[in-house]
Amino acid sequence: MVPTTRYAKSGDVHIAYQVVGEGPVDLVLIHGWISHLEYQWENPALARFLHRLASFSRLIVFDKRGTGLSDRVAESALPTLEQRMDDIRAVMDAVGSNRAAMFGLSEGGPLSTLFAATYPARTAALVMYGGYAKWIRADDYPWAPTQEEHEAAFEAFEKHWGTPIGLSTLAPSLANDEGARQWFAHSLRVSASPAAGVTLYRMNVEVDTRAILPTIRVPTLVLHRQGDRLIPCQAGRYMAERIPTAKFVELPGDDHLAWIGNADALLAEVQEFVTGERPIIEADRVLATVLFVDIVQSTQRATAIGDSRWRDLVDDYQRQVGKEVARLGGRVVNTAGDGVFAIFEGPARAIKCACAIRDVVGTLGLVIRCGIHTGECVVEGNDVAGIAVHIGARVAARANPGEILLSSTVKDLIAGSKVECSDRGSHVLKGVSGRWRLFAVKS
Repeated sequence: MVPTTRYAKSGDVHIAYQVVGEGPVDLVLIHGWISHLEYQWENPALARFLHRLASFSRLIVFDKRGTGLSDRVAESALPTLEQRMDDIRAVMDAVGSNRAAMFGLSEGGPLSTLFAATYPARTAALVMYGGYAKWIRADDYPWAPTQEEHEAAFEAFEKHWGTPIGLSTLAPSLANDEGARQWFAHSLRVSASPAAGVTLYRMNVEVDTRAILPTIRVPTLVLHRQGDRLIPCQAGRYMAERIPTAKFVELPGDDHLAWIGNADALLAEVQEFVTGERPIIEADRVLATVLFVDIVQSTQRATAIGDSRWRDLVDDYQRQVGKEVARLGGRVVNTAGDGVFAIFEGPARAIKCACAIRDVVGTLGLVIRCGIHTGECVVEGNDVAGIAVHIGARVAARANPGEILLSSTVKDLIAGSKVECSDRGSHVLKGVSGRWRLFAVKS
């Protein structure tokens, strides 16, 4: 259920906030850029992230003025960092929180650092993920984007606001997930207007909190993913080196959005730092059907049409595959090169999806091969692993061009369905013990 949204008065502006959980520590979550308190709960990964935070804290989350459910203000009156600090204090006062840990995500990092330095008595701890002190290149800050690169981004976001623009940078692992693309596009539309979004973006670029880093005296944890494509990892390391006694943790992955990728490892670091207790994380084991899709003779095709046209074709192919996977209730786990790995709750949907994909990509002049297997998978956040995944990949490798190949497990599970199959005999799958009987779906 979506938590109740309430309002705190900050000056003459109403700030929307929610409180979740009853943990021993108050934790103020400061979203990056824009947000929408109620729509955020419609994203399963984000909802899970918030519930995990609330499992060890009293989580306080709010929409910045001008965004989400807080009062909209004129683009010429969007808040400064000082006004945003007033809004945090107003929310804390409204919920009766005298002291809380600050958790700043991305552009929430500069605001959380300024709050911690200005109000140390009200800041129990400071945690930042994917944050920065400065977001524009300088001679002594060479890893940030240039002004010209930001200007191009301003123009693109204003022109394409309300589409999945930027998702491939923010969450490359979901770039071809149709469900994620639709949620992100909708999130932009409900969180801010195009003008407000771009104006806030411009303000975030102008922020420079480097001078205040040495003045922070509260316990500080700086988290950053190694391959972050939006805010390079050097930005986090830079802050940690200049904040006295700060702890820096570099996490694997290249997704900037905190709740995407291996969020459990990130949350474990936050929980241990804030509460002093590290959780025991046990991976979920579920029965799932894995689908692997691969383009036949991709190297020859790329050579024939050239790298640029090939890249465009693969992007179109992956969008089409992602759309069909989402339509049939599956989830794209990973895309590597011209391959796609997706999971489904049942084999019938996976087979139906594979047939639909084969038909759709045929209109692009492409031929694919597919492999499908059902077995126990290990699910950790958005990652899926286990022997079932390995078997599915090996089944796909055995498929002929245009063929949808099933393991015997799948064939047994669809008994009684209208899916007709032909026996492809017994095979040895590389790295898998025993022999496996495989079946091809008849066209």
